[in-house]
Amino acid sequence: MQLKELKNQLDGFPIEDQLKKLVSLFPEKVIFTTSLGIEDQVITHKLFSNNIDVKVITLDTGRLFPQTYDVFSNTIIKYNKKISVYFPEYESVEKMITEKGPFSFYQSVENRKECCRIRKVVPLNRALKGMECWISGIRAEQSDNRNNMDWLEYDKSKNLYKFYPLFNWTFDDIKNFVKENNVPYNSLHDKGFVSIGCEPCTRAVKPGEDFRSGRWWWENDGPKECGLHIK
Repeated sequence: MQLKELKNQLDGFPIEDQLKKLVSLFPEKVIFTTSLGIEDQVITHKLFSNNIDVKVITLDTGRLFPQTYDVFSNTIIKYNKKISVYFPEYESVEKMITEKGPFSFYQSVENRKECCRIRKVVPLNRALKGMECWISGIRAEQSDNRNNMDWLEYDKSKNLYKFYPLFNWTFDDIKNFVKENNVPYNSLHDKGFVSIGCEPCTRAVKPGEDFRSGRWWWENDGPKECGLHIK
């Protein structure tokens, strides 16, 4: 199926209908990756509340906040659904920390990207293997890089479609939906944390700062991405 044809089949429909359409077009080949952040919790709610048959997975890097695990636990309890967990390959983590120590990512961009690759990109690629459509909670207003993306794309390197159902939502839209539907969310969002990743690499965002400025804050140049959504 061509990208334009798929867009025409999805454009203008409610998110729930878009998700169901993708499942009908790509049975057992649709995957949603959740970081358990507030955007992803909206998508999780829509999937689980409507019993939409999409595989839901999360990447456990081994460096997550305790509050993130609270969201994980509260989510599977509330919806009585499974979230599959993907861990890094332990040999690679052991080698990196043995050779460079536990905080090598602070020393250079190359080291940080190495850590992201081992802990996130490699397990993600394992999860995506054989999939034809990848759902993500990316929103346009999160960064300049993401604003230049589109709500539906084809990733040639991964050979699958990427669908961002909340692409045009604002952060206020997200917060209002979570409140109105009593969706479990990370308590760090109430303390100035906007984008929540690994504990050593995430801080709260001050008023007026860029949405992604709380991620890898010691890096001044370049897009604040870990490699999951860079083609």
